[in-house]
Amino acid sequence: MTSANYMKNVPTISCFDLIGRTIKRMIVLAVSIGFLLRMVLAFQVREDLNLLYLFKLSVLGMINDSSLTLIACLFLGLQVLGVSQIKYKKPWGYLIFGFYVVLLLYVLFFHTIFHEYGNVVPTIAQGFFLYKTVSFGLRLFIPHLRSTWSYVVYVGIIFLYAVVLVQFVALGEYLFWDEFGVRYNFIAVDYLIYTNEVVGNIAESYPIKTILTGVVAVAGVLTYWVVRGTRTAFEQPMESKQKISVVLGYGIAVAVCIGVLNYTTKFQATDNVYYNELQANGGYKFYQAFKSSRLDYNHFYEKLDEKQAQAIVNTMYSSTGMKNIQTIVDTLPARKKNIVLITVESLSASFMERYGNTNQITPYLDQLAKESLVFDNLFAVGNRTVRGLEAVTLSRPPSAGESLVKQENNADLFSIGKVLKNQGYQVQYLYGGDSYFDNMKTFFGGNHYEIIDKSSLESSEITFSNIWGVCDEDMFAKALNIFDDNSAKGKPFFSHIMTVSNHRPYTYPEGKINIAGDAQSREGGVKYTDYAIGAFIEQAKEKSWFKDTVFVILADHCASSAGKASLPLERYRIPAMIYAPGFILPKEEKRLVSQIDVMPTLLGLLHFSYESRFFGQDIYKKQYQERAFLATYQNLGYLENDILTVLSPNRKVEQFKVTVPKEGVEYHMEKQTKLDEALVKRAVANYQVASYDK
Repeated sequence: MTSANYMKNVPTISCFDLIGRTIKRMIVLAVSIGFLLRMVLAFQVREDLNLLYLFKLSVLGMINDSSLTLIACLFLGLQVLGVSQIKYKKPWGYLIFGFYVVLLLYVLFFHTIFHEYGNVVPTIAQGFFLYKTVSFGLRLFIPHLRSTWSYVVYVGIIFLYAVVLVQFVALGEYLFWDEFGVRYNFIAVDYLIYTNEVVGNIAESYPIKTILTGVVAVAGVLTYWVVRGTRTAFEQPMESKQKISVVLGYGIAVAVCIGVLNYTTKFQATDNVYYNELQANGGYKFYQAFKSSRLDYNHFYEKLDEKQAQAIVNTMYSSTGMKNIQTIVDTLPARKKNIVLITVESLSASFMERYGNTNQITPYLDQLAKESLVFDNLFAVGNRTVRGLEAVTLSRPPSAGESLVKQENNADLFSIGKVLKNQGYQVQYLYGGDSYFDNMKTFFGGNHYEIIDKSSLESSEITFSNIWGVCDEDMFAKALNIFDDNSAKGKPFFSHIMTVSNHRPYTYPEGKINIAGDAQSREGGVKYTDYAIGAFIEQAKEKSWFKDTVFVILADHCASSAGKASLPLERYRIPAMIYAPGFILPKEEKRLVSQIDVMPTLLGLLHFSYESRFFGQDIYKKQYQERAFLATYQNLGYLENDILTVLSPNRKVEQFKVTVPKEGVEYHMEKQTKLDEALVKRAVANYQVASYDK
């Protein structure tokens, strides 16, 4: 039978009919897979679920699956709506094609905004515009390809949907449930951030080639079931009235589905966790986890009796009650010096000559360390800027999931800013970028900081900027002017500056250091930031307020967090120093210190008396006991007595004996077969109490 005769025998449908037909099949497919998955998971916990529960969760599950699937069909609908002959007619076809050609040439041969994000993003942009230009050009100049091309794209989209349903819904949720006993949560969001580690773990744990082959095969069969009989639709594009009706109808349906998904969450609040989780839709749970950005410590981690945990914390910190309240009393009068806190973006200790680097990329900081109280054994709490900001601002162990900086209800917390404001200080946060990024504006504004960011600078004050904001020199220059104004008001000031230049794409003004700005190298970013800090300090020395100012300089986190261990200590070791010539004598502090201890130690050096709820401690108080906190999004670490205790979801607890090799900076970590229960309790108590004590 010829192709023409075959087409005559195939029932014809239009693009208008195609949308409804495809959405129905996608919903049937998603609901079927969702039902089978629920039954498989339910029978793993069958002792907790009766037949009535099974019926209820199945009905609610089908409603949730249908609603999310209809919303997810947005991209499919846009592709079908785009099928048209009008856009190829003169002059529109040539104008559109010319527009794509110009965009392609622009991204191929000019420096664009995409280059501000590193090397990968420009390549992606170039590939995308190349595809759009070639695909539109072929359809414009070879008309008989148009319907076939649209059909192939349609089939490709359906295949991607099928892969997602098979791999990430059916298989992915089964494996996630098998390990954690719940639907997707923030741990799954965490997996998106640590893609290399997760993919490597999967590759080592499962026959990945066999699994992928199976996924592709099953997705191919499902795709055929959805698309069969739809080829002729692309010969009949929708009319304008039909497109309008589809857009209006789909918009109303999506609004209803969003309402349904939000409404059905109220049925997921019973005492039966399995019932709550099984009726939910994994994709929507993932969205909720991404939005809330937190893990419930009490649900996922090892815990103690609440009173026992609080008693351990009270003993460690000489505190009272359930709020870790400490009364700090100094026998000497307070010295209300100005405080300038500089948190440096991605500055690993390993970048400094002091800690073994031979490339001389931090000459100023290395010299400044010799003139400062320098902490040589200090560890960051995390591996993102918001973790460092959380540590120095709130002086508490890192929260499970996302940092408190990015969580909701994070206003009016007990912070270093609050303590100093109560002492009569002006309190400010200075950031060279847009402070809405990473929720900084909401967090610092909600905790009574005056925010000064890129928007506060006049155009004449900006000599260089990239996607992250103005260069560090520009922000430091702005800071000097602000500090002059602060000083004129006659009140002490606390100003927290966050640098930005040591961040990909590592661009900065030319002629400042001996590494070209367009080289976009990490070493260049480090050296330029070092140069900018040096220039800032030297200019500050000429100011009248300098002699009454203490400078605290430390990293927010290391440049990289990847390592052989889940919490590789060498990837958390950061430089930190307190510089105040004539007030704080140079000293090398070799004891173990946590990032959360730096600001309470400074308050001690200034002889402040205050009521505290900090977990961070003044390391020069006699009750101080060396320990450090460090974490990823889900692994919570506690280091004490050369034992690293790691708390993980599923109430998993591990301990490692830590030793530093004589050569190199990589810490050797030997897993312990027998746990030190006292250290486990101290680790658990700190994180457990911190999880509910705000």
